[in-house]
Amino acid sequence: MSGEMTPNRPYLLRALYEWISDNAMTPHILVDAEFTGVDVPEQAVQKGKVILNIDNAAVHELEMGNEWLTFTARFSGRKHGVSVPLEAVLAIYSKENGQGMMFAQDDEPLTPTDPDAGPEQTPRRSHLTIVK
Repeated sequence: MSGEMTPNRPYLLRALYEWISDNAMTPHILVDAEFTGVDVPEQAVQKGKVILNIDNAAVHELEMGNEWLTFTARFSGRKHGVSVPLEAVLAIYSKENGQGMMFAQDDEPLTPTDPDAGPEQTPRRSHLTIVK
């Protein structure tokens, strides 16, 4: 067994979506709109980013797979299909209180090292940040 694991972002995204929804809050995601493969309405993009309301009341056919988040929604009264590679999701949070999580740009796992190896071998600190 190689010890390699799949990225944790899809699992964290689904768990936080469920947590926010279970608390009767409105889940929003912050997306890097310039990331390859992102398909969102151009008028929703501001400074290369877009905030999307992914609450069940706002979207239809929401699917959060291991690589893509897809749904259909209305923007300025027009139906639009949205596709977002999960790597482009920068954060998920509650609209009402801002609680949620920011994601790092890379999902490289932390690797344990020999504690006597020296400073260049020490593991990186966690890249996860709680948004309050």
